Amino acid sequence: MTTKPRAKSRILEAVHEAASDLHRLGFIDKRKMQKYDALCLEPVPEYDAARIRALREHLHLSQAVLAAVLNTSLSTVRKWEVGDKKPSGPSLKLLNLIERKGLEAVL
Repeated sequence: MTTKPRAKSRILEAVHEAASDLHRLGFIDKRKMQKYDALCLEPVPEYDAARIRALREHLHLSQAVLAAVLNTSLSTVRKWEVGDKKPSGPSLKLLNLIERKGLEAVL
């Protein structure tokens, strides 16, 4: 299951949709499509320790279960929640997806 990325505005959403169609048809290469993604789509917000802890508690998950859902280690989740590390890359996107769509979106 894939989710549709959110655009910054309706105009940029239309531009991104047109570019996606052109990319799918082979008229726009991958590098150019990445530029459209960066231009049109909202960046994933950062997650600090309090936000991660609040999300986990809202979902009634232990640190170990959240780590398993995100395919990361328990120690990583612990470090996020005490502020020693911050999530990035796929973990950041998965946290955002879980926050927006719920745990069912990634299970």
